[in-house]
Amino acid sequence: MVTPILLVEDEAEMASLLQQGLEEEGYTVEWVLTGEEALARLERKQPALLVLDVRLPGMDGVEVCRQVRSRWPALPILMLTALDAVEDRVRGLRAGADDYLPKPFAFEELLARMEALLRRSAHSPSRHVLRDGSLVLDLRARTASCGTHPLSLSPREFDLLAHFMQHPRQALSRLQLYREVWGHDFDHGTNLVEVYVSYLRRKLQEAGCRSRIVTVWGRGYRYEPAEE
Repeated sequence: MVTPILLVEDEAEMASLLQQGLEEEGYTVEWVLTGEEALARLERKQPALLVLDVRLPGMDGVEVCRQVRSRWPALPILMLTALDAVEDRVRGLRAGADDYLPKPFAFEELLARMEALLRRSAHSPSRHVLRDGSLVLDLRARTASCGTHPLSLSPREFDLLAHFMQHPRQALSRLQLYREVWGHDFDHGTNLVEVYVSYLRRKLQEAGCRSRIVTVWGRGYRYEPAEE
């Protein structure tokens, strides 16, 4: 299985070398130049690991890290920087980075740190169990429950609910949902998303779940966590 990496680096020469080296090691690497591009990319699909430079044009890496950690709490983040002062490392780690590698660095050390983060995330329960109040989804076992009540979900309902829980408080368009959950180009002649959202709403309500899927008019839907 190929491991996808998102690389956020504004130094083209450095990024090109890293991308080439990582792809030779068997990773797939998507490279973006700015923090804004990284957040937009993460809205569409999440990689296994984020490699993030601190000094970026516009939004800096520390702010990107802070936003990523609040929206995708399980995503491993490795920060890169030319700054080696203790306070800079502390800023990155407090923003939510899992590890920190100052430039210049040996490529072998980068690989070792990436491998360690990927191993850690693979064994972390938060990577495969989603929780929101009494609502629990186990992504490996493909089971769902709300308190003591098991939820009987079809495979597509399960995938849709998991996607909502992984993107709380975000307005998700029908196009995004159809592409990310169904994996196909959008068909303007179908109301498939609406139908499945209706199924989920009914099942969550019947199980007594406080989590809600609200309609965002002109946009799509937003998942509101139970504890808000």
